[in-house]
Amino acid sequence: MPLTMDVFSGDAFNAVTMTEAIDRMEFVPQALDGMPGLFVDKPVRTKGIWIEDRGDGPRIIPTTPRGAPPTARGSNLRNARNFATVRIAESSTIYADELQDIRAFGKETELMQLQDEIASRQKILGDDMNLTREHYALGAIQGKMLDADGSTLFNWATEFGQSLPTEIDFDLDNASPGSGVLRKKCNAVVRGTSRALKGRGGPGVQIVGLAGDNFWDDFTGHSEVRETFLNQQEARELRKGTAWKTFDFGDITWANYRGTDDNTTVAVPTDKVKFFPVGAGIFQRAWSPAERFEFVNTLGRPRYTWVVRDKDRDMWADVEMYSYPLYVCTQCDALFSGRRT
Repeated sequence: MPLTMDVFSGDAFNAVTMTEAIDRMEFVPQALDGMPGLFVDKPVRTKGIWIEDRGDGPRIIPTTPRGAPPTARGSNLRNARNFATVRIAESSTIYADELQDIRAFGKETELMQLQDEIASRQKILGDDMNLTREHYALGAIQGKMLDADGSTLFNWATEFGQSLPTEIDFDLDNASPGSGVLRKKCNAVVRGTSRALKGRGGPGVQIVGLAGDNFWDDFTGHSEVRETFLNQQEARELRKGTAWKTFDFGDITWANYRGTDDNTTVAVPTDKVKFFPVGAGIFQRAWSPAERFEFVNTLGRPRYTWVVRDKDRDMWADVEMYSYPLYVCTQCDALFSGRRT
């Protein structure tokens, strides 16, 4: 068994060292939180960020007589507001009794065994952090930042005086084959998103439709979609299942979203689809520094981890993990949604 708990006081368990180590651990990325080009990361040195809303869209210039003064453009209306990042934290306790006979196999040192145990606890805490971040990302593409219980932390449409577009009824049960009705619905999404973006992101913006299971099954099974693949190399895909896959149709990348196994905790409603632009820069992810002296005025990181010891009785040690994020959508009127009936 370990001769002493003083090993926790060594450099290997320093907060900075541990945080740097957790940054190198390979956490499996979630579909949205790890999507390239979706979020612009904004590490900051403060507890919050300033967001500036500018009415700087172009306008048509009216004609004026020769010799008359030009039409005054005026200064852009700006509204800057501060939003604080949130704090998420979780811990896992290692009790002294759990370390009994830790060197039963005789080849690993006490330090190595403790490091393995802490890495195991960090993996569990990290998975919870990843799921929480995916929950925030899923909320962001719907214009909100939601807490674990589903309550709203920030409604970005309300904060910025915007409104979400009316949900589109794809009417998959009644859409007539050969009428092109699904492409018309897609065109409405593409046009509406592009107009709302006002040129943000340029021509490289890609619109993604994240579909729940029932919507996906009816959409991919619709004759208008299936006919797209006939006589093409992709026709062989019609013989396979399409669950949790992606394909392009109507200038939209469609994906069947795989959330948590209960299809509720983190999930797209089964009869719905959520559309959002990738590469437009309207989704931002800020990180504030941890609430420890050693991290004051440093740029925030996605997560921090350290060990807190029982200094009174020396009976336990807590492996703790913290994060201070803010998931923002600055252009909620570009977020379309649809339903299957």
